Amino acid sequence: MRLLRPLLRRQPLHLSRLHSTSSNTPTTPSPSPTPTPTPASNTTHFGFKTVREDEKESLVGQVFGNVASSYDLMNDVMSGGVHRLWKDHFIRTLAPGPTTKLLDVAGGTGDIAFRFLDYISATHPNPSPHVTLLDINPAMLAVGQQRAQQLGHTNIAFTEGNAERLEGIEDASVDAYTIAFGIRNCTHVDRVLREAYRVLKPGGRFMCLEFGSVENPVVARMYDLYSFHLIPTMGGLIANDRESYQYLVESIRKFPPQPVFANMIKEAGFKVVGNGWEDLTFGVAAIHSGFKL
Repeated sequence: MRLLRPLLRRQPLHLSRLHSTSSNTPTTPSPSPTPTPTPASNTTHFGFKTVREDEKESLVGQVFGNVASSYDLMNDVMSGGVHRLWKDHFIRTLAPGPTTKLLDVAGGTGDIAFRFLDYISATHPNPSPHVTLLDINPAMLAVGQQRAQQLGHTNIAFTEGNAERLEGIEDASVDAYTIAFGIRNCTHVDRVLREAYRVLKPGGRFMCLEFGSVENPVVARMYDLYSFHLIPTMGGLIANDRESYQYLVESIRKFPPQPVFANMIKEAGFKVVGNGWEDLTFGVAAIHSGFKL
C-alpha cells in the first residue's frame, strides 16, 4: 500500500515535485530509434521508432486492434489492479453533477464512462447524465459495447471517431471532456487539446489521466526495470503480443513530462488551477485538468 499513498492525497496536488523538469528518457537500456528518410517536419514517434506522421494512426490502430480482447485483463495484471484506484479517483476529482453531459474520448472498453455513470447514480437522486464514448478503434468499441450491455448501461452513445477531428461534435456542446491513457497515442496532441476546448461549454472541464514521469530516482529505476523487462513479457504470455506491449511501454517514455503537458493545456486556451496536475503513485500516472472560461 506504500505506493498508493500519493493517490489518496488531494493537497498539495503535486506532492513534493511541483516543478519537474526532468526527461522521460528511461534509465534502462532501450532500443535506439529507427529513423526514416522523410523530412523531420513530417515525422513523429511510434514508441522509440521514428515514422511518418501519416503512418502513426494506422500503426497505433493495429496495436489496439491486437490487444482489444485482452486489454482490461492486461491492465489489471500490469498494474496489480492499481489502475482501478486511479480511475476511481479521476472520477471523484471530476465530481460530475446529475445532468452532466460527458464526452469520453479514447474511451475504448468503457472504464471511465461506466465509473462516471455509477458515480452519478450513487451520489445524485433521479440523475439524467449522458455519455458519448468516442474511440478511433472499432475493436475497442466493440468490447465497450459488450460490457455496457452486461452492466446494463443504456445512456451511452458509442461513436467511432478521431480525437484530432471531432466530426459531428458541435461547438460548446459538452460539460466535461475526459481522456484516459489515450492522448499519448495521438499523432498531434495539440490538435486534440484544441478540439477538446472547442467542444466544451464555457465553464466546462477538460480532464486527462495519463502516464507520467517519475522523479524519485529509486522508484524510477524500479519502474524502468519493471516496464521494459516484465510488461512486454507479460504481453507475450497473456495476450500473445509482446510487440504491442513493447510499444505501449515506449510510448509512455515518449510522452511529455507533467510540466510540459500542463503548459500545452494552457496554450490550448484552458485555465489551469495551480500547477495543473496531480501525481498518482510517485508520478507513474497523473491527472491533468483545465477549465474553459
